[in-house]
Amino acid sequence: MSSPHMIKSIGACLLMMITFVAPPGAFSKTATIKIATLAPEGSSWVQTLENLNVELKQKTGNSVRLRIYSGGVLGDEKDMIRKMYVGQIQGAVLTAAGLSGIFKEMDVFQIPFLFENYGEVDHVLAKMDGFFKKEFSDKGYVLSAWSEGGFIRLMSTIPIASLNDLQKAKVWTWEEAPMAKAIFDEAGVSAIPLSLPDVLVGLQTGLVEVVYAPPTGAISLQWFTKTKYLTDVPLIYLIGGIVIKKNAFKKLSADHRKIFLELWPQYMDRLKTVIRKENQEALQVMAKHGVKIIHPSEDQIEGFKKVSQNATNRQTGKSFSAKVKNEILAYLEAYRKGNE
Repeated sequence: MSSPHMIKSIGACLLMMITFVAPPGAFSKTATIKIATLAPEGSSWVQTLENLNVELKQKTGNSVRLRIYSGGVLGDEKDMIRKMYVGQIQGAVLTAAGLSGIFKEMDVFQIPFLFENYGEVDHVLAKMDGFFKKEFSDKGYVLSAWSEGGFIRLMSTIPIASLNDLQKAKVWTWEEAPMAKAIFDEAGVSAIPLSLPDVLVGLQTGLVEVVYAPPTGAISLQWFTKTKYLTDVPLIYLIGGIVIKKNAFKKLSADHRKIFLELWPQYMDRLKTVIRKENQEALQVMAKHGVKIIHPSEDQIEGFKKVSQNATNRQTGKSFSAKVKNEILAYLEAYRKGNE
């Protein structure tokens, strides 16, 4: 056999060997999932996403990776949803307020005083998981996992113990939370709408005097450095989720989709444990830094609850359906009675 023919034969054999023994994905293009979050750099949230990304790359042979945009650099949650819609990013970590922009029934989780403890939260999400995942899927998104921030409390530059105190104050409201607006309207509070990244400046300049967030969120966002008081009444449990555009998800191989869906709940469960611990510690940290903890009386708390109930009744059928609300309330009632 002439030398040129021999070289061609050897080359053909090598190509066949590579084709059959190369590991899956060796020739596949790396899939980068661009994902945005309001969580600031250095927070437990972002650290968890980075750790997940490391394992995702390892388990997919570096074929799938995340590119994380933290700290609201891509804008507020409405901006993130818009960017997903046009394909600039493929995923986002969103609160219930943001998720309601995709599926409005998520607003049900913004009902004040809906949950009393972590056990109730976990129970309801387990029961409603299938329903919400299907609805997001129908709208073109994969709800990869649930996330959370913890119980929201009021923080302020002036003491807030009652509804009357709140009515006299300059109160911030998140532009993307219609339930909050409904509650403040019902309470007779002229709230000042700001995007999340603008709140710190609002506190610094005196534009707003009252804000609300889970304790660990207030520390991560540095809001606690500009406030003097925390009203120790758990108002709303901040629930969220990680959504990925379904068209981007479907471009992954079946094996990689399986890995992707397995990792998210694992890491979010770990984060949940961390966040719950951090929220307890955050209250102590703020107290040590001079933030005064205000404990309203039972009558004052009932005043908040009455206004919240009236606002919830008004929003039922608008922000969320009576059917979904009643289903959640039924699960809660059974759980509280021990009839899960």
